[in-house]
Amino acid sequence: MPDKNSRRDFVKTSAVIAGGIMAAPLVPGANFFSGADDTIKIALIGCGGRGTGAAMQACLTKQNVKLVAMADAFRDRIDSCYKSLTADDISDWSGSKENIKNRIDVPEERKYVGFDAYKKAMAHADVVILTTPPGFRPIHFEEAVNQGKQIFMEKPVATDPAGIKRVLDAAEVAKQKKLNVVVGLQRHYQHSYRELYAKKEMIGDITTAQAWWNNDGVWVNPRKDGQTEMEYQLRNWYYFVWLCGDHIVEQHIHNIDVINWFKGGYPVKAQGLGGRQVRKGKEYGEIFDHHYVEFQYADGSILNSQCRHIPGTMSKVDELLVGTKGKIFCGAAQIKAHNGTVLYQFDKKTDNNPYQAEHDELFAAIARGEYKFADAENGAKSTMTAIMGRMATYSGQVLEWDQLLNSGINGMPKEFAWNALPPTLPDADGFYPVAVPGKTKYI
Repeated sequence: MPDKNSRRDFVKTSAVIAGGIMAAPLVPGANFFSGADDTIKIALIGCGGRGTGAAMQACLTKQNVKLVAMADAFRDRIDSCYKSLTADDISDWSGSKENIKNRIDVPEERKYVGFDAYKKAMAHADVVILTTPPGFRPIHFEEAVNQGKQIFMEKPVATDPAGIKRVLDAAEVAKQKKLNVVVGLQRHYQHSYRELYAKKEMIGDITTAQAWWNNDGVWVNPRKDGQTEMEYQLRNWYYFVWLCGDHIVEQHIHNIDVINWFKGGYPVKAQGLGGRQVRKGKEYGEIFDHHYVEFQYADGSILNSQCRHIPGTMSKVDELLVGTKGKIFCGAAQIKAHNGTVLYQFDKKTDNNPYQAEHDELFAAIARGEYKFADAENGAKSTMTAIMGRMATYSGQVLEWDQLLNSGINGMPKEFAWNALPPTLPDADGFYPVAVPGKTKYI
């Protein structure tokens, strides 16, 4: 397929390949999903806060898009999301007011609820937005690729090594089918970061780096009477490793990914420390409240990574790269020589909204019939970096990339049903087992 083609033929060709009917004739000018027009149809899989935001950003693009199907495990999430998307106006990330409700076409029969809802919603769309809790991402990404969809999926893309392998395998199929895949590691779409990356040679060879995601933490959804354990964990997904991956995976991946991007590779080993110093209540499930990891790359360079969820402590979300000739201060969008001379300063007043830009660029490529984005492999490997960091802090072991990636470690439930048992269960007092460095083992 040519890189440039009509949007109709591009989407139709992808769908035909996905269906395994390559021998079927392609009808010139016909749109596989949309009939005679060029509407790009979207299905939203995961209707929480991030899903609502991603759907808004997709509908704020300049292309002729329509949200036509929604799926979530919970009906109230769909209802809340639909209400937000069909409000008289919404505020985008820049604060401007927009009206997108004319781009929302989701009747009751295309609102799907349950663990298998994603398959039904995807069938209506050209593009799928995957924004459920991260543990489900490998399953949903694999299905989207099988159905031949263009894809936006949020980070992280898995929570365990087995999930990473599944995403990497599906990513290869997506490349073969020429399916655009954008992952929500939005710094890759931010002007200031792109400019710093383009000028990274100014600091010479990168020898060390630092990355931070330190803040107060996030929401808690208390347990309610009548909830099964599966429902409780899904409602409170941030605090369970199989769903979230811990905050080093769910949030700190952004900073870790920036270092991987600028380094042009991924760490070969990791060791670190962490624990639950403050956030120790049963409502916080099984995850740590702080992690400090030393990642080592193949050339011997080191990334010192720290993330913390403790109220009242220093807040910092940033990255620093140190080279043989100077330093890159990512948050300040500045490059300095070691003597303090400013070598480059990006005008931050001209920076863009990267959350919107990733959708703008994806949907523009789809509208032009271009195959341009293949983010899934990097998304998987940066996610794997964070997973390796979590396992290093949980165990206190020195962990190596290849051994861990090929370990087959799978933390997902054996069954997805409301009465099925999640992989981690509370004791008689409602507390969950927590990893203990020196006792918890992986390899």
